[in-house]
Amino acid sequence: MLTVLGLTMVAAFMVVIMTRRATPIVALIAVPVVFGLLAGAGTGIGKMITDGIKDLAPTAAMLFFAIIFFGVMIDVGLFDPVIRAVVRVVGEDPAKLVLGTGVLAAVVSLDGDGSTTFIVTTTALLPLYLKLGVSPVVLTVVAGLANGTMNILPWGGPTARAAAALKISPSEVFVPMIPSLIAGMVVVLAFAWHLGLMERKRIGSIVIRDRVLSGVGAGGGGGTIGGDAGTGGTDEDASGTKDSALTAALGVHGNPKLLWFNAAITIALLAVLTLDLLPIPVLFMIAAAIALAVNFPKVAEQQEAITRHSKSIVSVVGMVFAAAVLTGVFKGTGMVESVAAWVTGIIPASMGPHLAVITGILSIPFTFLMSNDAFYFGILPVLSETAGHYGISAAEMARASITGQPFHMQSPLVPAILLLVALAGVGLADHHKKVLWRAVVVSIVMLVVGVLLGQIPF
Repeated sequence: MLTVLGLTMVAAFMVVIMTRRATPIVALIAVPVVFGLLAGAGTGIGKMITDGIKDLAPTAAMLFFAIIFFGVMIDVGLFDPVIRAVVRVVGEDPAKLVLGTGVLAAVVSLDGDGSTTFIVTTTALLPLYLKLGVSPVVLTVVAGLANGTMNILPWGGPTARAAAALKISPSEVFVPMIPSLIAGMVVVLAFAWHLGLMERKRIGSIVIRDRVLSGVGAGGGGGTIGGDAGTGGTDEDASGTKDSALTAALGVHGNPKLLWFNAAITIALLAVLTLDLLPIPVLFMIAAAIALAVNFPKVAEQQEAITRHSKSIVSVVGMVFAAAVLTGVFKGTGMVESVAAWVTGIIPASMGPHLAVITGILSIPFTFLMSNDAFYFGILPVLSETAGHYGISAAEMARASITGQPFHMQSPLVPAILLLVALAGVGLADHHKKVLWRAVVVSIVMLVVGVLLGQIPF
């Protein structure tokens, strides 16, 4: 009975999420409560949920303060020199432009928000793509791959979800996967360079296309990149358009004198994070407090800085606490053990020891066809419980499960990718033709590197 209820609960949760009958927060709360009561939890469901909240509180704290910290760093212009450098260095070389797109998208992806990454990358670089005659599809492919690969950062979403679902520390999942992340980004940049060379060969001699810049709708507020580019067709027009687009993308608000301080604290934070000296939530709490106090000395400014990012904070942190309902009920009622026993019974014994790799492979199509919430909170716990019978730890299963993120990010279920293709004026089908097989390659490389280095058992 518990097996049937558990499987039905997972299926119901996924259907509600994928059909958009409810937000993830509502689905994570309502569906488990209904099935928990059907399983006979009664008033005991309260303890199950509070136990789940206790387990997920550190993850919620990490996300809360990570969003504030990186939000502040973007607000005060920490990454603006990188953006300017990329725009200046690429010049009018299509190959350098496409490679720079990958670098810029990866850097901006440090804030963990795909929408922000795509807005900044597209606004800063699309005018150059149009000016040089480089296909905007190349921009969406490279930006999508870079952001999808960087999406395994512990504050990016999937890693936090995997850790929350399996009740482990995000650092246990992410830190050992840093070599896989680096390998994935190397492959992304290799793809970017190859695409750039292909564009350089296709274009031949550079043709200035200033007039095509006029009326390109790609601004976050529904405006055009750089406003009216004019129709004069001069180099000065193009330069002005590029500069105005860059200014719109950056919007520096901070004190330039604090640039080195902000860079130092960010580097120190990332260094301590990788060394695993302190819990990640503690690190981000301290870093966020320092960043706010130094960059915004006045209390009103600090409050305004926090409020600017409140929408992201509420949606992400609320999702984590809502997940406590599903994980708490799933475990507290005994559904997870019952379902795991059933799955163990139908999996051939010869495949059991390879469940981590199987999970990594399954994460590629599964996270494309369903949301991260459905996969990490609905499917991963069952697979992990089953894998435990074969000596595979929850952390190892979580690491394998995040390798499919480069492919997941291209899914039409991901609002950020829809924003990207809309900003670039590219059809989703055109984007998929070029990006999907490359995303599979990046995911497989990340999985293979994890296996070779022993972070994911084979």
